[in-house]
Amino acid sequence: MSAGITGGFAPPTPDAIYTITQPKGNPSLKINAAERPHGTPSLQSFADKDLTADEHTHLIDELHSILKTLPTESPPGSEDIYGLNIGIAWGSDDLEWCNGSPQGCSGGFSDVKATDEEKAKFQRAVDIIEELVGHAKA
Repeated sequence: MSAGITGGFAPPTPDAIYTITQPKGNPSLKINAAERPHGTPSLQSFADKDLTADEHTHLIDELHSILKTLPTESPPGSEDIYGLNIGIAWGSDDLEWCNGSPQGCSGGFSDVKATDEEKAKFQRAVDIIEELVGHAKA
């Protein structure tokens, strides 16, 4: 088993992949979190959950604004440029953003590298998502 979002001889095993969508004209978010408990070989996914935007607007707006400023690896899925072993995919009418790929990173090299400031912003995005996941309802 290869640990991490970056694969090698074995497929990658990211710690978490978060998919967040905001349907057009809908203030709520759909969140799917696939998390891998420490020491287990596969991601444990839960069904899509809804999050009412009104209750968490400040966090959603902060997450959206952070993702708008962050680069993704190039080519897509080549390298975990943030080094956190976590993939995020965001889809809304004004932003499509994804680091890694649903299958993790291929173990190649990215032409884009994240700065320390961008890595800190990505960490903040992960913290926000984990808080939002805790508030989401099935």
